[in-house]
Amino acid sequence: MSDWHDVREELLAFALGLPEAREDHPWGDTVVKVNKKIFVFLGSDEPTDRWAPTFTVKLLSEAHGHALSVEGAQPSGHGLGKAGWVTVPFLSELPGTDVLLDWVEESYRAVAPKRAIKELDAR
Repeated sequence: MSDWHDVREELLAFALGLPEAREDHPWGDTVVKVNKKIFVFLGSDEPTDRWAPTFTVKLLSEAHGHALSVEGAQPSGHGLGKAGWVTVPFLSELPGTDVLLDWVEESYRAVAPKRAIKELDAR
């Protein structure tokens, strides 16, 4: 994959193209929400002393294990890992973009209302 910024922007653009999705910036981080629920955390635009480039998604299928197999990936903190959330470093060797986009869509489907999923399926 190319520069992590490019991958991050591609994930953000894809996420924002999903029904009812919107960008928000709680805590100064970029997240994408559907119906007030976050489905992808994209962190800050630039690394800081407290943040390395990562993204976080909720995966409930075999994709969960696949995501955890990425070097440096781990169950998300603050108890989110117990609910299927995985934090994946952008600076690791990542699977292809199609896989990452599938992970974003799976995370979306895990939190989106049924009407939004129905709209996505109709596309």
